[in-house]
Amino acid sequence: MSSKYDNVLDLISRDETVRFLQDILRIDSVIRPGKSTFEEEVAVFIADYLRKLGFETLVDEVEPHRPNVVSVLSGREKGRCLLFEGHSDVVTEGVGSKWTYPAFGGEIHNGRLYGRGACDTKGNVAAMIMAARAIKESGVEFKGKIKLCIPVDEEGLMIGIKDFIKKGHADDIDAAIICEPEENNVCIKQKGAMRAVIRIFGKQSHGCMPLTGINPIPKMAKLISHIMELEAEEIGKRGKDPFLGYPSITPTVVLAPSEAEPQVNVVPGELKITIDIRTICGQDHNYIEERLTGLLKAMEKEDKEFKATLEIIEQRPWTETPAKHPIVRTVAKAYKDLTGRDATYNGVPGATDGTFLKAWKGIEIVTTGAGNRELPHQYDEYVDIDELMETSRLYALSALYYLNEEY
Repeated sequence: MSSKYDNVLDLISRDETVRFLQDILRIDSVIRPGKSTFEEEVAVFIADYLRKLGFETLVDEVEPHRPNVVSVLSGREKGRCLLFEGHSDVVTEGVGSKWTYPAFGGEIHNGRLYGRGACDTKGNVAAMIMAARAIKESGVEFKGKIKLCIPVDEEGLMIGIKDFIKKGHADDIDAAIICEPEENNVCIKQKGAMRAVIRIFGKQSHGCMPLTGINPIPKMAKLISHIMELEAEEIGKRGKDPFLGYPSITPTVVLAPSEAEPQVNVVPGELKITIDIRTICGQDHNYIEERLTGLLKAMEKEDKEFKATLEIIEQRPWTETPAKHPIVRTVAKAYKDLTGRDATYNGVPGATDGTFLKAWKGIEIVTTGAGNRELPHQYDEYVDIDELMETSRLYALSALYYLNEEY
């Protein structure tokens, strides 16, 4: 590793990183029905912290009480712009009694800091902020600028990053590091996602006289069988991506009836199925939608009583960043210089905010950060503090290498 950046890495304080992470983790930023503040409290806390450090910082409201935080650290001369991005929202903690330690306690046990968002992704937000802080306080020279984005709603419909892009904040960005729990792997691919809602219409009737109605449930069962055949067909055509695994088409939610309360002695008049579709590199989302539409039309021809509609409620394209791109080479070099080990290349099993940076703006992305890849959204979520410190150093060194073109 180049010794000229040792002073930067030495300024990344373990105590301050842990303290800051505990502070933001203890602020509940779950999107809860009936709650009015959502991510606002944690966003304001982060923005105030950055301003006290001397960062140019904007609190930019996306929806009422749901602001993005955008912060900039500029170098001494013009150059590239590198974005670090990590979201402020977290998923529900579930049943509090199922946690070994309090979900919003930020307690430390055996070198692990526990709590909802510890790895996904408040820990990595802390790591990126501490990396930028060390760069600023060291006075090290670098070209261009570092931009930090802490958006809302990554765990929802990603309205935060979409708003960030629509307002022009991404116009000057050359590359981005998406700060998510990936065990510090260098992730250069992401699965795509489609969310589909299929409604099947029947005729409600008494359970003792089912023939007076039209039961949509057996029709749903037949449709799901065809959907599983489509999944097998796509797997047969595409195979297994070395980083992303297999594509999938998964029925996840069935509501029968879709609006009213179900009752054991009532045949529902209609139902709703939600399908979670995950795509790998090379798959065509339009083709999959056409195939689903074709399934419904074929079933309508076979069964005069079959009536259904299809709605695609969300599209997130798959992404792939070339391994030879400067941002990939930068992060891989920084990892090797820090650890003495070659970087492990991988893919993200789900979508991230980086999906839209790539799809809408053509910004090349790498996803990396601290945290067990299989742990997000589970009970007893934690981040290993040693790994988190490695991540913060990785972010700092990656920024300096990329902006100063030392890769």
